Amino acid sequence: ECILSGIMSVNGKKVLHMDRNSYYGGESASITPLEDLYKRFNLPGTPPESMGRGRDWNVDLIPKFLMANGQLVKMLLYTEVTRYLDFKVIEGSFVYKGGKIYKVPSTEAEALASSLMGLFEKRRFRKFLVYVANFDENDPRTFEGVDPKKTTMRDVYKKFDLGQDVIDFTGHALALYRTDDYLDQPCQETINRIKLYSESLARYGKSPYLYPLYGLGELPQGFARLSAIYGGTYMLNKPIEEIVIENGKVIGVKSEGEVARCKQLICDPSYVSDRVTKVGQVIRVICILSHPIKNTNDANSCQIIIPQNQVNRKSDIYVCMISSAHNVAAQGKYIAIASTTVETADPEKEIKPALDLLEPIEQKFVSISDLFAPTDLGTESQIFISRTYDATTHFETTCDDIKDIYKRMMGSEFDFEEMKRKKNDIYGEEEQQ
Repeated sequence: ECILSGIMSVNGKKVLHMDRNSYYGGESASITPLEDLYKRFNLPGTPPESMGRGRDWNVDLIPKFLMANGQLVKMLLYTEVTRYLDFKVIEGSFVYKGGKIYKVPSTEAEALASSLMGLFEKRRFRKFLVYVANFDENDPRTFEGVDPKKTTMRDVYKKFDLGQDVIDFTGHALALYRTDDYLDQPCQETINRIKLYSESLARYGKSPYLYPLYGLGELPQGFARLSAIYGGTYMLNKPIEEIVIENGKVIGVKSEGEVARCKQLICDPSYVSDRVTKVGQVIRVICILSHPIKNTNDANSCQIIIPQNQVNRKSDIYVCMISSAHNVAAQGKYIAIASTTVETADPEKEIKPALDLLEPIEQKFVSISDLFAPTDLGTESQIFISRTYDATTHFETTCDDIKDIYKRMMGSEFDFEEMKRKKNDIYGEEEQQ
């Protein structure tokens, strides 16, 4: 919603942004000080002395990293919201196999040294990666007999004779699929996802992921600033009493007895329970640790992916770990957040393989959230509803949703060029000399 309000403002629309909370970002806020997190999860008492100063903490409720070459980074660059944020590269990505974690190789040397696969497998995998790097959907000469719109990914793996372990790690740690459904779909999407991973990795070398200093709550604030510069109005602590509808179409929002009139409305599912449908659940466990995660080479940040096959599940389990290096925790403390799509009536048991990797855990905060999707496209009501954040640990699916809402609102495809700050705009900040 914040990104869309920023983009719509740049596009010359009049934007009023109301939020019932006292902070930016709604569901994906970063909570500070630590005392507020304890309150939010109804934990008795206050954080122990050992946790340091409460205001040194900024804890994300929804863990996600940015792909260095991904859509959100593009949105940040085009709108120049990057000037309000500082990013650090996540130090490594790990994958779980047979009860142990292995670093996802980030260089050729690492790939050759990796015990994830044997020597011949490495050669075949390298051939496959070279193929993916050269693959260009507009140039059939790069296809080598593969039809991007027809050949399944299962057949592409067969063509390169890749074994199950390598398929697991490619599909889940590189292409970042949550389930194995992709194997029987046309390979174009998977090849593009692996390309995105490789290109993101090439930018900084340690991992393909970036994370903002002071937490993800900085992102909505950056886009809120963008909106304000272009004349948008922001109201926090603004209770929403009613969405006013006439003849099936939204005409305004009632708050504190007044109606703010509008032609279009964007909101998350929590504001319109009668227009969304539950499509699943996600469990997330925020863990505070006093040590880096074992077998990660003492990294101060990392991602761990537990492919579903490894733990007899349908969906992957993710761990995102950040620390005081990102100004989100007190000195010497680490925040690890595990998340997965719920499949049974005992979600805490489902996420146990991830928590076992994090022991000892000083404090944990468990949340189970319902996932909602809009029941209609909003074309008639002009109410455009976003989807709840899923279990993935990057923003690609969120950006797809943003583009989808944009298209439904504007009737045209989302165009990155449209987002560029107008160079001679009247609201633009003075260029620093």
